[in-house]
Amino acid sequence: MDPEALWSPAPRPRLGRPPTHSRAAVTAEAVALADAEGLAAVTMRAIAGRIGAGTMSLYSYVPNKETLLELMIDKVSGDHRLPPAPSGDWRADLRNVAHEQRALMHRHPWLPQALTVRQTLGPNTLAVVEHVLAVLAPVGLDAQAALETFSLLTGFVTSHVSYELAQAQVQAQARAEEQATGAAGRTPGELFDAQARYLRSVAAGGAYPFLAQALAAPSGDPSPQAVFDRLLDRMINGLTTAP
Repeated sequence: MDPEALWSPAPRPRLGRPPTHSRAAVTAEAVALADAEGLAAVTMRAIAGRIGAGTMSLYSYVPNKETLLELMIDKVSGDHRLPPAPSGDWRADLRNVAHEQRALMHRHPWLPQALTVRQTLGPNTLAVVEHVLAVLAPVGLDAQAALETFSLLTGFVTSHVSYELAQAQVQAQARAEEQATGAAGRTPGELFDAQARYLRSVAAGGAYPFLAQALAAPSGDPSPQAVFDRLLDRMINGLTTAP
């Protein structure tokens, strides 16, 4: 994939019949299909059917599925709500970016998987990168460290949201089984309490003193948002040695 060819301004159209569709329309249909049915459902044939085009004609807009995936990622990256300028509190600004990333990935559950195979950065993604670099400018990091900080932040959010989505899928499957069998299962809160009781009973035997000490400490809010915020704070506080 040639990033210069992919992200450079489109050439002026040739003389003749104007194209029936556009790359933007093809990308929008692919995003809608992925949102509804998952990334595996996105095929050139499926997208062609949604826009009423022949499969082969679709290749005149997008040369292959890999390129389509790059376009999809950058399209939804344009939904990041970025402030016009950093606030001056770099930690708070990084938290805001992370929350935007998490919200975006929950709106588009295919995005964490897609990011693992992304090969290039489109203009919408570059706008997010530029914002984070501006946020980190007062910290005094060198250019490579600042870019790696953005990578670490995105990697953390991607990994955590992947876990959240997987847990939600497991719970949805359990509810479906309950409805099919008529058997009532445990709620997420009940499962959390059962896990905590099990760990405390294991730690009480003395084989895991450090675990026992950790379990004796007050536990925080187990809700997904609260857990994300706690882990995010720990990660951001460890990113740099800035005061």
